[in-house]
Amino acid sequence: MPENVKKPAIRFAGFDDAWEQRKLDEVADVRDGTHDSPHYFQEGHPFVTSKNVKDGYINYNDIQYISDADFFEINKRSKVDINDILMGMIGTIGNTALVRRKPDFAIKNVALIKDTKAVYFLYLYHYLQSPIISQQLDESMDGGTQKFIALNKIRNLFISIPNKEEQFKVGGYIDKLDNLITLHQRKYDKLVSVKKSMLEKMFPKNGSDIPEIRFAGFTDPWEQREFSLFFDCSIPSNTLSRANLSFEKGEIKNVHYGDVLIKFGAYIDVKKETIPCIIHANEENYRNQFLQNGDVIMADAAEDETVGKASEIVNLGSLKVVSGLHTIVCRPREKKQPYFLGYYINSQSFHSQLLPLMQGTKVSSLSRTNLSKTYVCYPTNPKEQAQIGNFFRNVDNLITLHQRKLEKLKNVKKSMLERMFV
Repeated sequence: MPENVKKPAIRFAGFDDAWEQRKLDEVADVRDGTHDSPHYFQEGHPFVTSKNVKDGYINYNDIQYISDADFFEINKRSKVDINDILMGMIGTIGNTALVRRKPDFAIKNVALIKDTKAVYFLYLYHYLQSPIISQQLDESMDGGTQKFIALNKIRNLFISIPNKEEQFKVGGYIDKLDNLITLHQRKYDKLVSVKKSMLEKMFPKNGSDIPEIRFAGFTDPWEQREFSLFFDCSIPSNTLSRANLSFEKGEIKNVHYGDVLIKFGAYIDVKKETIPCIIHANEENYRNQFLQNGDVIMADAAEDETVGKASEIVNLGSLKVVSGLHTIVCRPREKKQPYFLGYYINSQSFHSQLLPLMQGTKVSSLSRTNLSKTYVCYPTNPKEQAQIGNFFRNVDNLITLHQRKLEKLKNVKKSMLERMFV
């Protein structure tokens, strides 16, 4: 490390002194957890290892428990207190968590960086998340398949420190960003959970013709119809590879199965989405493949249970679009309200019918013949179709909004971690 520490690129007004460089163990008490393997129980005190240190918090999923005796014995050498910092030492090296409430756990394979008040704990916690520390950790790792870092190398990490007032400013600012990120993450997770629940409850299941939840004013049972009587699946798809497609030129857009599986949701807004075009396409060769609004494109192959995922074509206008490799075009014989079919075909109500019909081991596939063995359940009232489709579209819009805010806040934090520390 250079002896002369540079000033950070971004600072709060009124601060211009150079920062002092110290080793971590000069400003904090750095220990590790037990080296023993205690007996595990169904309940007791949580036993935190490196895999449980994630995204600033302790992740209690897949955690094991230890007895009172082991808990008190381990805490003789590595008692965790509020404002202490944990850092993963094996596997997930460098992941940190700040202890924000009175702990009731013991640790193993985790570095314990105790708050000694020599440095403001929020400043130190966020500094340990910065690229400066990540680079030092990368250069200090040992091991082959499973990487680890020795405790003495963590103790020797170089930390640059401003005066206490500036520590409070920097640490507090980045912590506010963290709180905003957490807030939007919770809103995002809640909306995703609401959507999942509604997809299960707003479409009939287990052979029923009435959903568990529906909008006021609708009481009629839903219609059930064989898939082949509801959809015309004779519209051909092409088998062009990615090499035959271009985002820069072409008149005929081509929807690839990989885009249906990963990029698109329950519908494809053709005028808004970026879809590749077929290079040097002769319109006459593809005329019988052109899609219409309301067509549903279904992916017929995938490496997991996402096979059968579908996207409905909306907002086509005068654009020419065809369906590509490993897709099945499902055209409703009678038009339904926009967005309803896209969400219904992706619901558990319909998808549960597909699981027994999938073929293959590593890569699952779905044939038109097997698809014809399913049935479609739908409300005959167009107003109910429209309300269901618009409800899920609005939820998706809110999910996208919070996702974008999350990404923006995370990018701001990433930039600040790079520019507010040296």
